[in-house]
Amino acid sequence: MFRVFFLLIGLSMFSVVSQAAENEDDRGYIVKVGDIAPDFTATLDNGKTFKLSDYRGQVVMLQFTASWCGVCRTEMPFIEKEIWQQHKGEGLVVIGIDRDEPLEKLNILSKATGISYPLALDPNGDIFGLYALKKSGITRNVIVDRDGKIVYLTRLFNREEFNDMKIKIEELLIK
Repeated sequence: MFRVFFLLIGLSMFSVVSQAAENEDDRGYIVKVGDIAPDFTATLDNGKTFKLSDYRGQVVMLQFTASWCGVCRTEMPFIEKEIWQQHKGEGLVVIGIDRDEPLEKLNILSKATGISYPLALDPNGDIFGLYALKKSGITRNVIVDRDGKIVYLTRLFNREEFNDMKIKIEELLIK
């Protein structure tokens, strides 16, 4: 009797966990894979303007970050070395979107992490709010294909997920 009880409890817990894993919203996203990426315009750390829709025809990686985010600081050098340096000039655009901080913080973050890809200002987290609930955390990455569709979403820095994201980017660049 107890075995059956524990088996039923275990199966119901597995079902809840499996269902949560399939639902992207449990990570705070308000967009999902297959959606057209919400368009936005942002000022980059070099003073230029970035408008997402201007980059149709290229693969775009949006990395939501902030200087106070330890996980972001850990992930950024991997993005620099394993994605940006490997694929810049191949039709890939990488933009770090710094949530709700002034330009001085972006410059400090860029130097501290050793990145060369541009960072964009996101005053009040408005760009972030197009993709995720404003109360949800960062780091997170959004991969957008050449047609402007979201094809991959990450949350936090998990090496396995990061490697899967790299493979997805490489596949998109070949097409």
